[in-house]
Formats: sequence, C-alpha cells, structure tokens
Amino acid sequence: MTRKRLVTEIGRGTDLRGRDYTKAAVRALQDALHRNSLTVVPALGYPRDAMEVEIRIGVTAPDAIDHEAVAAVLPYGRASVEVVRGGLDIPADEGDGVTVVATAVAVVWLDMDDKAAPGEHAT
Repeated sequence: MTRKRLVTEIGRGTDLRGRDYTKAAVRALQDALHRNSLTVVPALGYPRDAMEVEIRIGVTAPDAIDHEAVAAVLPYGRASVEVVRGGLDIPADEGDGVTVVATAVAVVWLDMDDKAAPGEHAT
C-alpha cells in the first residue's frame, strides 16, 4: 500500500466557560475542516469514504477527550484520533473558571495503489 498525504488542515477551538475539553476539540476539528471542500479525492476517481483521516488533538487534559465524539465530526472517510498534551488553559480573573483552547490537525491520506477502475474503489 502506498499512502499519499493529500491534505493537512489545522484548526483551533475553545470552550469559554464549561471546561469541556471534548467540546473544544470538536470545535477545533470543525475549524480545520469546515472552510474547505475536498474535491481532490473524487477528482482522482476515488470515493470520499476511501480517505483515511488522521486527527491529532492537543489539549492540556488529554484523558478528558471523547475520541468518538471527535471522530464523529468527519462527514466521510475513516478516522483515527490521537490526543496529545498541548493546547492551553486560561484561568478566569475571578473564581475557578477556565477557558479551554484546543488545537487540531487533520491529515488526509489515500491509498494510491488501489488499481480498481475509478468509482469502483472499496469503501
């Protein structure tokens, strides 16, 4: 299998008051993905579901992330989610509030060795 990297998208998301790391991660991935329309995969004759999308999320509390909720952001393709220590927590001026900042990277890969006719690739 020869996997080719087609796209790298980067985004940022926040949860201003709820200290919800998953919400911030989902927003970061949405930021990375929702300003684009990936036409390269169908243009190469592959269905969008043939895409493999590696998602990496950076937050200060990696164990607090719901991986399935993050993967569910993808409209198509197969997702893998990795969460690493990163991002930023910003304490509130008063009380115990925290603003959570997450970063996301989505890398889209395609197996280019699949020799099936265009439009007949396995999903």
